[in-house]
Amino acid sequence: MADTPAVTRSLMSAPLPQIIEQLGLSIARAQSAMDINSVAIAKSMAETKVMIGDEEHTLLSLGFAPSFYAFTEATVEAKLSFSMSETTETSVDVSVSGGGGVGFVMFAASVDVGYARKFSVGSEGQSSIAARIVSLPPPDQLTAVLRRHNEKN
Repeated sequence: MADTPAVTRSLMSAPLPQIIEQLGLSIARAQSAMDINSVAIAKSMAETKVMIGDEEHTLLSLGFAPSFYAFTEATVEAKLSFSMSETTETSVDVSVSGGGGVGFVMFAASVDVGYARKFSVGSEGQSSIAARIVSLPPPDQLTAVLRRHNEKN
């Protein structure tokens, strides 16, 4: 199998560094989007007014706070399996027959030769990406600003 080294090289040259880089960039973009969303929710809570009796309150002044989320781990798993095989089959079938009569003898020989060479390459791959996200309390600075704001009002 003269092509075996070439096939092996191509299978082993998977772009793992690029996969890891893209995973990192994707997590950073997702984290930024989650942070922006939490800030937008905080703004919405500051603007949402609730009447309790004859007093008007914002959701923030009532103690509501947006949820913040963070990625705690991310896993990339890639599995690749491949198999190569070569088989050679040779078969020989020989038959001899003879006969004769008065004053002569005849012989006949028949030879049947078969040769087969088979190559087989198979590959299988699978991958998965998993990320774990947890809820965090609001940042301490945001909590302090909200307390100061509520004390003034």
